[in-house]
Amino acid sequence: MVTMREVAGLAGVSITTVSHVINNTRPVAEATRERVLKAVEETGYTGDAIARSLVTGGTKSLGLAVSLVSHPYFAELIAAIESEATGAGYTLVLIDTQGEAETEQAAVRMLRSRRVDGVLLTPTSGSAALPELRRLGVPTVLVDRLTVAQDTDQVGPENVQATSALVRHLAELGHRRIGMVCGTPGLATTDERVLGYRLGLGRAGLAWDEALVRPSLEPLLGRVTGVVVGGHQVLVDVLRTARARGVRVGSDLALVTYDDVEWAELVDPPLTTMAQPVEEIGRTAVRLLLARIEDPDRSPETIRLPPTLRHRRSCGCHG
Repeated sequence: MVTMREVAGLAGVSITTVSHVINNTRPVAEATRERVLKAVEETGYTGDAIARSLVTGGTKSLGLAVSLVSHPYFAELIAAIESEATGAGYTLVLIDTQGEAETEQAAVRMLRSRRVDGVLLTPTSGSAALPELRRLGVPTVLVDRLTVAQDTDQVGPENVQATSALVRHLAELGHRRIGMVCGTPGLATTDERVLGYRLGLGRAGLAWDEALVRPSLEPLLGRVTGVVVGGHQVLVDVLRTARARGVRVGSDLALVTYDDVEWAELVDPPLTTMAQPVEEIGRTAVRLLLARIEDPDRSPETIRLPPTLRHRRSCGCHG
């Protein structure tokens, strides 16, 4: 294996100077820096990823900053992203943002310190990391939670029409008082699904009532016959509340939910869900990021992938 001493000898500099060039720890005269980089290239020195990045202009690695806690399907998402990245000759560096803006910013800075070639980000509410990435020109793709601005490459599920379809399903079953238990406030996905709920009511000829959109099921009990659950974050609490109040899902209360959790078929009755195309989202995100790395000046692209209705019995249907 080629050592730093050999690189230093070929470049005619000290080992310390080679270290400073590779690790960028002290300014080095441009001519000297060029000699060191030429020596690194000629010797094939691969002491670390930083050395490779200085020579080739990239580490052949992609960063993924995502909240593992808030994504029940994160294992499937990561597997799809890693598979697509590996197939393209890249490695994946994963950091958990814990769904907190401050942690997210630290995570993204850690990825930048690793000199990843690009970042896949599921932004938190009030994200400061995204503006920073934009300002620094780091190739970035947003995954799952998209912005209205559409000035960044992004890929995620279609939320508005999909939620409207859930409302339509309940309306077609005869429900006229349909409520919604919304997801985490402040997230783009929550806003889009509430918009879809409102759109679905209008299409079904039902009146919009802001009082029927609540963060929990409790205030809706006795006021609605059907409910749309805005996502996996609130689904467990909804089911727990129904059980505690003796409300039978599927008969006393028709229930449909966005997100297809892995245990949806294991509860009684099985849950009617809107399933995100998780694998396709992951693979598409990597392709978008690689396209951005290849062509930094290409126009930003937003891709919405349609979810699939998984029809079961919580909606009151019998098959």
